[in-house]
Amino acid sequence: MTSSFKEDLSAVAVVGIDIGKDVFHLVGFGADGGLVLRRKIKRLALRSTFEKLPSCVVGMEACLSAHFVSRTLRGMGFEPRIIPAFYVKPFNKGQKNDYNDAEAIAEASLRPNLRTVTEKTQDQLDLQALHRVRARLVSRRTATINQIRAFLVEQGIADRKGLRALKNSFEAILEERRDEISSRMRGILIGLYGDWLWLDERIGVISNEIEEISRTEKNCANVMTIPGIGPIISTALVGAIGKGETFDKGRDLAVWVGLIPRQFSTGGRTTLGRISKRGSRYLRTLLIQAAKIILMRPHNWPKLSFGAWLIDGCIATSWRWPWPTSSQGSLGRFCVAAGSSTLQEIRLPKLFEVGQPNRGSRRRTAWGG
Repeated sequence: MTSSFKEDLSAVAVVGIDIGKDVFHLVGFGADGGLVLRRKIKRLALRSTFEKLPSCVVGMEACLSAHFVSRTLRGMGFEPRIIPAFYVKPFNKGQKNDYNDAEAIAEASLRPNLRTVTEKTQDQLDLQALHRVRARLVSRRTATINQIRAFLVEQGIADRKGLRALKNSFEAILEERRDEISSRMRGILIGLYGDWLWLDERIGVISNEIEEISRTEKNCANVMTIPGIGPIISTALVGAIGKGETFDKGRDLAVWVGLIPRQFSTGGRTTLGRISKRGSRYLRTLLIQAAKIILMRPHNWPKLSFGAWLIDGCIATSWRWPWPTSSQGSLGRFCVAAGSSTLQEIRLPKLFEVGQPNRGSRRRTAWGG
């Protein structure tokens, strides 16, 4: 098919772009489905190349710089579609190469019912960048603390659990165990402690910037009216989904985050497993942490619009009310946490749509409903 074709730029109806770091591969089809374009271009030649093409559908995989390319092409009058790689894979034919990938993207772009990724604005990308930098710094801080603890244990020194406990006792440990710790190891520990303090400072600066954005951005302020959600989660949500216009209802958002059971059904028999864990792991973790915060304060449940739903969930999962006195029901506790996160998400798209603070007017009484 690709060995003999006549390039006709005026007949292009859909183009698939395989985005690379420096090189893009283009494959275009005409209205009759025939191949009319097959070209490799440099990244800098993107605009000049598409200026020669008629306005058409342009598909690309959701990857690095896809949103930038999409915004550029939309400004030129094209109709860009960002497609998850998971949905492109079934259209791949033959061996794995850039042209075959671009051809699969072009074919996937023609499917009318295929879900596409919403194009992110520059503000959303900035928010996501802040969260990714903060998450990396938090991970580095945790690794640094664990290394300090490991070195102390090698010297026969075990401290209490927790970040604050180690920070409060670190200098006292070095002073009291001066004879037991070598001068070289002491220098290593002091250097690691300095790294820890620097990471704390950087995390604090970024966290303050995120909090400032949450106060000034209207959508973030609306999301924070939901119980358990603060500046970190609200900005992460807005950075990921914008106004939630992609989702028809809240359950679609819950599916996207991966908080609904994984389904494996056949022969008319419905089989549900654990939560699917699809989508953003970072966002899913934050939402479950928000649900756990609500669970830790059962005395506030009657004040919430879904308090009765939480109590029913505790009863249904054999979790003691108002608070467990033993480790009983750990599985049920997790189910309630995941369910509470899903419940919070169900309210988000409507919240964005009306642009009003969450007033908790919708009440759920059926467990899991």
